[in-house]
Amino acid sequence: MGELVKVAVDAMGGDFAPVEPVKGAVEAVNENQGIFVYLVGKEDVVNAELSKYTYPKDRIQVVHASQVIETGEPPVSAIRGKKDSSIVVSMNMIRHGEADAFVSSGSTGAVLVGGQVIVGRVKGVERPPLAPLIPTEKGASLLIDCGANVDARASHLAQFAAMGSIYMEQVIGVKNPRVAIVNIGMEEEKGNALVKETFPLLKANKNINFIGSIEARDIPKGTADVIVCEAFVGNVILKLYEGVGATLIKKVKSGMMSTMRSKIGALLVKPALKTTLKSFDSSQYGGAPLLGLKGLVVKTHGSSKALEFKNSILQCIQFKNGQISEKIKEHIADNVAPAEER
Repeated sequence: MGELVKVAVDAMGGDFAPVEPVKGAVEAVNENQGIFVYLVGKEDVVNAELSKYTYPKDRIQVVHASQVIETGEPPVSAIRGKKDSSIVVSMNMIRHGEADAFVSSGSTGAVLVGGQVIVGRVKGVERPPLAPLIPTEKGASLLIDCGANVDARASHLAQFAAMGSIYMEQVIGVKNPRVAIVNIGMEEEKGNALVKETFPLLKANKNINFIGSIEARDIPKGTADVIVCEAFVGNVILKLYEGVGATLIKKVKSGMMSTMRSKIGALLVKPALKTTLKSFDSSQYGGAPLLGLKGLVVKTHGSSKALEFKNSILQCIQFKNGQISEKIKEHIADNVAPAEER
């Protein structure tokens, strides 16, 4: 067995902490022998939850952190003021080489600020984007950015495209991934000022496979592998995606239980339907990596359950083996010339 991938997990962040992050960590180490997990949080609370499970004792360690950053706290002051919080302690572990990755469903703002301030950006990266994988008809596509930079510039989006291409090729295994920018039409002259300014930058970049604009309705079809937008648009797409998916599943289940005939039909199609619906469950892809940092930071939904934590932890193996941070560092200057930092 090779070197273990060490993942620090925020055991105190999110709606269902510490129950779900602890359960997800146990499931991860039980499923994959290449993972070591640090559960970071209030030691007595985490140990009490951990005592419910059977797991290899040599691959989970509790790291005490006396403070918790709550969702509603101002991110900058929280990172500065709560030095012994589970988020800050975990990110310092990455900074000092004690952990390879960090997974949290806690405060998004604190994770974003801590990622840049504590872990630090790769030289040349202007703004790190959050990049979740979303289910499509043809597999999964990367939505970049979905929540980190609501007022992005054209140079930022151009870098997102480059980083997203590296991620899809090295981690997901998509050769020459298709890159598209979210727009209100397919014509090159359409879009707002940001899209119009970004389009020629992407078109001129010979290091990415830019296919032009993509309309929102074409995203679920898998028309592009890397979907580029600023965080405001990306977050709207992501939340609508999740909401429509959950509603459709609910309506399908309701319809199948409406009559005796439909119930009999439901029994016949249940195995195939279960497989189909599972392919559109975003939790199977894990969380959203904050790309462009010197280490791996993964943000999961605040409402994440054990499955998403487990898959986010396992996702870190591919990220480390693919040497994504190193490849971004090597290629970002060539892919997109960074604008003057402000």
